Amino acid sequence: MKKFLLFLAGLVALTVLLVNLGPMILLGVSVWLLYVVFKQFMKSDSTAGKIGWVVVGLIILSIAVSNVYAVIGVAAAFALYWIYKNWTSKSGSVHSTKSDDPFTNFERQWAEMNK
Repeated sequence: MKKFLLFLAGLVALTVLLVNLGPMILLGVSVWLLYVVFKQFMKSDSTAGKIGWVVVGLIILSIAVSNVYAVIGVAAAFALYWIYKNWTSKSGSVHSTKSDDPFTNFERQWAEMNK
């Protein structure tokens, strides 16, 4: 039952990720362009150049803010990663409890000696 629920959650997370893939890419590109605009703003010496870079930066910032819901896609990607990790994780081992009593660990030690 656990695997089935993980499968359904993974399917939902994959759908949300694919739906938000375009806005995620646009958000990433706009953040990168904001970085480039900031670097050009800092390099500019003239006031007109600085005003121009601020205007361009505000336009790109409006694009970035309009795609901020793409964070839902990032959350879906994290959920997909978490589901994958839980899907492939192994349950507790039978020999996970170790004791100093030689009689309780005899079978485990015997199996290790015969390898």
